[in-house]
Amino acid sequence: MTSAISLGPAVTRRAQARLGLLLVLPTLALTVVFFLIPLVTAFFYSFVDYDGISENPTFVGFGNFVEMFNDPEVWHALGNNLVWIFFGTIGPVAIGFGIAVLLSGVKRGSVVYRLVFFFPYVLPGVAIAVVWGWIYSPRSGWLNQTLEAVGLGALRHGWLGEPGIALYAVLVTAIWAVTGFCVVVFLSALGNVDPELVDAARIDGANAMQRSWYVVLPQIMPVFLMVVTLTLISGFGVFDIIYVMTAGGPANSTNVLGIYAYQNAFTLNRIGYATTIALLITALSIPFAIALNRLQRRLSLEGA
Repeated sequence: MTSAISLGPAVTRRAQARLGLLLVLPTLALTVVFFLIPLVTAFFYSFVDYDGISENPTFVGFGNFVEMFNDPEVWHALGNNLVWIFFGTIGPVAIGFGIAVLLSGVKRGSVVYRLVFFFPYVLPGVAIAVVWGWIYSPRSGWLNQTLEAVGLGALRHGWLGEPGIALYAVLVTAIWAVTGFCVVVFLSALGNVDPELVDAARIDGANAMQRSWYVVLPQIMPVFLMVVTLTLISGFGVFDIIYVMTAGGPANSTNVLGIYAYQNAFTLNRIGYATTIALLITALSIPFAIALNRLQRRLSLEGA
């Protein structure tokens, strides 16, 4: 009897272990197929000079890495990536949070405006890029026509054709596309904010900005960090909008690492070198993702 009782918990633990293993197997298989195998393959190609055709690519060791770190265009593209990450993260997050705070007290028609704000986020990036390309058209685009109509013709530009402003013009497009996602997520999070704390801050004389910063934001910080993580990581891998609108031009002014890797892979047939640049993108984005994810989890556990 004693033996049966002592064996009971052990049998239960083994059954739970088998069940846990069975439940994680699908995720494990997906991780192996879609992450580990491509990652190992990428490392292989980064050590060879592969043109996409040769059956026996030449082993070059760290040659691709040495070339990459000495390639000035890589650093230029990385600089554009950092500009994109900075403005492409702060812009939609700040604007989205501000709009969400303003709309959080509006109950009538909430479903409609949530759909309106979220709509750009579900549109294909290529479609957004094409439409905004029309908007930025120097002759027929309504942006220049509107500026001319309101007496600001001096501000007319060839928005996508001038190296000094092309990157920021494309950035505006990306911010427009992502802001709606931030608005909807922040609106959902604001529904969990304790109104008594907000009212107490109002009674103490805090203005709207102070209430948002010191009372509302700390209560939704895990969600806020999740949105920051998603927008920031997407900045490392940005490709479609820039490629469709400018293809990295003019004069490489909008070139980013993703486009530079694509050009090397499919224009110059330098698969090995392009894979090395792709690994650089991965290596840069993973630490940010891990750090922000850990911070988000810690704040969630602390009930921030």
